[in-house]
Amino acid sequence: MAAVLSAPLDHGWIAAHIPHQGSMCLLDRVLEWSEQRIVCEAVSHTDPANPLRDAGRLGAAIGVEYAAQAMAVHGALLAPSDAAPTQGYLTSVRGLSLHTDRLDDVGGPLTITAERLSGDARLILYQFTLHCGERCLLDGRASVVLDAQSL
Repeated sequence: MAAVLSAPLDHGWIAAHIPHQGSMCLLDRVLEWSEQRIVCEAVSHTDPANPLRDAGRLGAAIGVEYAAQAMAVHGALLAPSDAAPTQGYLTSVRGLSLHTDRLDDVGGPLTITAERLSGDARLILYQFTLHCGERCLLDGRASVVLDAQSL
């Protein structure tokens, strides 16, 4: 069951809970979340100052970073409030399908969904999608290692 948010968690909350700061914090809000799934929204793909642009464009593969940040937010939401933050590292991306060439020319907000497929205290497998409205822009799976320094 998804958590009912009285108001979406905003960019300020996100920036306070993940390591990505300044213009590298790409997500604008959390729309819903549960123990297994998170849905976020972003409009930073339309910003000409987006730090991930290359030669004035934002390639579709950059969507993986949007998904990774959604996974980081999901981890922050699931962590006990008194726990020290756990560093996560994206270790692999599999089955990535790009259904567009670019993200910067997509007209509306991005909806980023990450669903936890399996995992334990050290390794998590997510499935993710990026949509603009009904249009799927990319999808794939990613594994995340948590607290790699202690391995």
